[in-house]
Amino acid sequence: MGLFQAFNEWKASMNEKHVSKMKELDKCPDCRGRGFPYYPGNEYMFLDDEAIYCASCEGSGLYSAWENQQIE
Repeated sequence: MGLFQAFNEWKASMNEKHVSKMKELDKCPDCRGRGFPYYPGNEYMFLDDEAIYCASCEGSGLYSAWENQQIE
């Protein structure tokens, strides 16, 4: 049980570091400021127009938009 808890604590600290770094850069932590999530494409993948934009920041790529989505 200690190993599982240690892993969860490590993962949470890495997420906090990532979010704080993205806050400094004013970029969305989910899409890293691109405005769309990155999915490696392949011949079996189909995306419609709504799936292109990052749902967390509504396609803006800004930290402030991401933060507003987290509050709501």
